[in-house]
Amino acid sequence: MGRAVRDARLDKRDARLKLSPRKEPYWRLIGEGAHLGYYRGKRGGRWVARHRLPGGGSGYSKTTLGEADDVCDADGANVLSFRQADAAARAWFDKVVRGDARPAGQPYTVGDALDDYMTHFTGKSVTATRSRVDAIIRPALGGLEIDKLTAKQIGEWHKERAASPAKLRTGKFAKEQNTRVAADEDAKRRRQSTANRDLTVLKAALNRAFREGVVRSDEAWRKVKPFKAADAAKARYLTDDEARRLVNAMDAGFRPMAQAAMLTGARYGSLAKAKVRDFDPQSNTLTLPDTKGGRTQIVYLEDEGAALFAQAAAGKRADALLFIHSSGRRWGPSEQARYLDAACTAGKVERCTFHDLRRTYGARLARAGVPMAVIAEALGHADERMTRKHYAHLAPSYVSSTIRQHAAGMGIVARTNVVALR
Repeated sequence: MGRAVRDARLDKRDARLKLSPRKEPYWRLIGEGAHLGYYRGKRGGRWVARHRLPGGGSGYSKTTLGEADDVCDADGANVLSFRQADAAARAWFDKVVRGDARPAGQPYTVGDALDDYMTHFTGKSVTATRSRVDAIIRPALGGLEIDKLTAKQIGEWHKERAASPAKLRTGKFAKEQNTRVAADEDAKRRRQSTANRDLTVLKAALNRAFREGVVRSDEAWRKVKPFKAADAAKARYLTDDEARRLVNAMDAGFRPMAQAAMLTGARYGSLAKAKVRDFDPQSNTLTLPDTKGGRTQIVYLEDEGAALFAQAAAGKRADALLFIHSSGRRWGPSEQARYLDAACTAGKVERCTFHDLRRTYGARLARAGVPMAVIAEALGHADERMTRKHYAHLAPSYVSSTIRQHAAGMGIVARTNVVALR
């Protein structure tokens, strides 16, 4: 398509910054039907391109190439100089000619945005995100054109998701999906929290489409807000008595997993993948290399925890899993729920989740006066904010000690011989 072009308005950063922000990009002709554009917005500039095949009518295929190096230096990937944008545009023009790019004039739907989002998805929870996209978002909104999408449509879908009953895990070949109706306030909050996560994935896909320049405005979904207080801190921690009853009532094959969670605070997925070589009996530590935060976590084991892992590792090869299903296979996703529900019923313990076992570990540390920074490190939190949200109220503090010392003793409650059972 010829050699690189020059444009006094776009070549230099200083010249571009003098351009007035406007809705239509500043276009520079590169070849027949091919333009490199610079979009000057209020929040900065970005490089775009458009192409029209000969005889293709008035419709253009368009794409966003990347951010302009107006503020940050170019890195050749996300932030581009004029020369780099010119090269990227030419590469994209070649794709259009070969038929690899999107045809001009074809409506861009929510489904298309979801496809593009998953194609470039780099998060850790690929399987869960794809399931959410295909089972929840696409059936309801996938066929809608993004440019015609309204805040009302998204808002109504968001509310319907929160009002829908939660699905329960059923057998692999079950004909019907069991559901649980949100009967109390906590259940309703959980459904709102789930709806918020659905909305987050939808917005991420739509925002990517907006950044790529295939959508004119993000106003429709920007107006839809998540439910407030849906992710409030959950106060479900097992007492030592509940923990013992739960373990005693647990299926023998799953029991070591539950014990490990309460003695380490590790997540179900991390324990399911833990191998013998991750346990060091010399230092009484467990290394979890693939945690939710994407970083390696070191778990420091006390005597009971070290004994549990020593038993789990006994007689196994270094690359063997520490905890396996009774059939000899690895524990699968969400498989823990049915074992916990059965144990709670048999042990007469209020229903809890595997994550509650993790919280129990954090709560025991907090009640013992362990600093929040140490608990955050033990649980693998990125910082102390999440730790304080869940455990700060359990820790001994100057405020609680002062109040109990100076605001006690009104003499309005008669003493009885009722004592707590242990």
